[in-house]
Amino acid sequence: MDKVRRDRLRVLLDTVLATFDQGLDGWQVAGRAYLSRFHFDRLVAAGLGEAPATFRRRLLLERSAWRLSQGSTVTDAGFEAAYGSTEAFSRAFRRAYGRTPTEFGAVRGDFRLPAPNGIHFHPPAGMLIAGEATGAAMDLTDRLIDHDLWLTGRLLDGAGELTDEQLDTVVRPGHEVLAFDGPEPTVRLMLDRLIWTKEVWNAAIAGRDMPDGGDRTLDGLRARWASAGAEFRALVHDIRRRNAWNDVFVDALCEPPQSFTLGGVLAHVITFSAHRRQVLIEVLSELDTIGVPACPMEWERMRAADLSHAAAQLRETEETR
Repeated sequence: MDKVRRDRLRVLLDTVLATFDQGLDGWQVAGRAYLSRFHFDRLVAAGLGEAPATFRRRLLLERSAWRLSQGSTVTDAGFEAAYGSTEAFSRAFRRAYGRTPTEFGAVRGDFRLPAPNGIHFHPPAGMLIAGEATGAAMDLTDRLIDHDLWLTGRLLDGAGELTDEQLDTVVRPGHEVLAFDGPEPTVRLMLDRLIWTKEVWNAAIAGRDMPDGGDRTLDGLRARWASAGAEFRALVHDIRRRNAWNDVFVDALCEPPQSFTLGGVLAHVITFSAHRRQVLIEVLSELDTIGVPACPMEWERMRAADLSHAAAQLRETEETR
């Protein structure tokens, strides 16, 4: 069977989900996707490894099992799962779960049935779609660090549209994130502190002397960020590789020196970096610079789209060889 692109499959799944409770037959569901019944069934089966009717029945049964675990009656759960009678629903449910609906409702077990595609009903009215397995999974640490690096770069791009006068205008009088970092009333100082935080913690973890600060021109800030951001990312990945989150080190750059866990430092840096980035986003928006998406979910969608586009270009290049 033909392989179905992930974005195309997602459109087909959204169609199935949107018509979940409308009592439509297979021809009508296919029509909502502007496809023939044959073509719709072939594409969904190729992408899911499961026929559309089987897929829909399984999701309806999973939803009914969840409803039972939440206290629904057998009659209501069966009706919602599109069964014409309680007896028919009970037989299908027992075949799928190995127990009657009443028994399942009493024990409140896992409502998910075995699936060839990792797609399940997700309460209260959605679907859970398993991510594609890769050799290098992107976990929560990757998301936090990579979003921080990407967004800081975008903020520097936005600041690049400002004049020096705008960069040094007091836009947040008295603004201070942490007392020991001092006030950050201008865009230039906000960017400097955002980068300086990484430089200081890089030095503290690596056991180096306190950095001297650096060039605050936009080119200088970009160069400092390229270096400090990459080093911080490498440090975090090394900590994760060694599972050293609870390792304690003495920060000799503090006065007096203090001890911290590596995991605590990461949480500290990400927390206050996120605060600084949000303030910068608001300020740059007020100054009418480029729009910067702040939400990690939006960033991840953009990242996925970029990766998908790059993969498509690579496929086209390989096909023309």
